[in-house]
Amino acid sequence: MDCVIQRKLESFMARRRCTLLGVGPMSKNCVDVTIELANNYKIPLMLIASRRQIDSARFDGGYVNNWTTEKYAKYVIDRDKRGMTILARDHGGPWQNTNEKDQNMSLRQAMASAKKSFEDDIKSGFEIIHIDPSIDIHGSLTVDDILERACELLDYCCEIAKREKKEIIFEIGTEEQSGGTNTMEEFEYSLNEVFKFCKKNKIQNPSFIVVQTGTKVMEMRNIGSFNSPFRIVNELPAEIQIPKVIELCNKYNIFMKEHNTDYLSDEALKWHPKFGIHSANVAPEYGLAETQGLVELLEANNMKKLVEKFLKISFDSKKWEKWMLPNTKATDRERALIAGHYVFSKPEVIEIKKKAQIRLKNISIDEYLKAKISDSIMRYLRNFRLLNLV
Repeated sequence: MDCVIQRKLESFMARRRCTLLGVGPMSKNCVDVTIELANNYKIPLMLIASRRQIDSARFDGGYVNNWTTEKYAKYVIDRDKRGMTILARDHGGPWQNTNEKDQNMSLRQAMASAKKSFEDDIKSGFEIIHIDPSIDIHGSLTVDDILERACELLDYCCEIAKREKKEIIFEIGTEEQSGGTNTMEEFEYSLNEVFKFCKKNKIQNPSFIVVQTGTKVMEMRNIGSFNSPFRIVNELPAEIQIPKVIELCNKYNIFMKEHNTDYLSDEALKWHPKFGIHSANVAPEYGLAETQGLVELLEANNMKKLVEKFLKISFDSKKWEKWMLPNTKATDRERALIAGHYVFSKPEVIEIKKKAQIRLKNISIDEYLKAKISDSIMRYLRNFRLLNLV
C-alpha cells in the first residue's frame, strides 16, 4: 500500500541516510518536547505509546498524564503544527494491557480486547500500529502461534482502517527482546509467513519488523550484546548479523526496527545509520532523565522532605520490579529513580511539584525537566544523523 506516511518516512531516510527514532511518551513533558523537536528541526519523530502508557477510554486510559487514547491523540495532533509527530502504537496485542492480565482473560477475550484497543487507535489518528501478540499468560507460545495471532490482528486492523478511511502502516514483532540476536532462519520464516498471508488475503504488507540486534534494557543500562566489546558465544556480532538482516529486509521491502536502544554509548548509536538500521525505539532513558532532573533540582534547593516523599511514592509503586536484574545490587533510591516516571500523574506527586514550585521563584520546574529530556533525545538525533547539520 502506497500511503502518505510510508512515502514521508522513505523520503526522509533517503535524504538523510539516517536511523528514525521512536520516542516513548513517558510523561506529558516528554510528549511536549518530542512535538517541539520534531517541529523545530522538521524531523518525523514517532511517539510510541504502549497500552500501559496510553489506552482507550473503554480501558480507563493509561499512566501517562491519565490520558485516554482519544485525548492523547487530540492533544498531539492539535500541537503538531507542521505535522511532523507520528502517533504510533507500541506493543499492541492481547494481554498488553494490565487489566487483561488482572482479569485473567482467556485468549478469545484478550484478542477481542486488543482489537477494540486497535480500533480506537485507528479512529483517533494513529498512523503506525505495532502488532505484538508475544504474551500469553496461560502458557508458552511457538513462533507459529504468534504468527497466527499477528495475522488475525493485522487483517482486523486493515478492515477497520478501510472502514474508517484511514491510512496506516504496520510494525510486526514476534517476540520479546532477549538481549541476543535473531537467527536468520527464524527471521526469514516469520517474514515469509506474514507476507504469504497478506498476499492471500489481499491486504497490505507490514512496513516495519522488530529485529533483535542485541539490545536489552535492565535497571539503568543496556545489558545486550550490541554494546559489548566481547564476542557472545553462539551469536553473530552486530557488524556481521545486522548487514545480513538489512539484506533480507531489502528483499522483502520492509524496514527493520530495533527496540530497547536506551543507554547505548554514543559510539554504538553512531553505528546505527552506518549499518543501515532503519529505526530504533527509546523510552526508559527519557523517563529516567526527567526523574533524576526532578530529584536533583529539589535536592539542590534544600527540599529534602519533598524528595524523600517522592522517592517513597515511587519505590512503593513497585513499578521498578520488572526492570531488575537477578541478584541485583540496586539501592532503594535507584529503584525509585527507575520507577519515577510511572508516578508523575499521581495526585500526591502533582502536589509535591506544586509545593516545590511555590518555593522556586525563578525556575519553572517543568521547563527545567523538559530541558533534561530534550538533552537526552538530542543525543539520539545527533548520533542517528537526524539533524541536518550540513
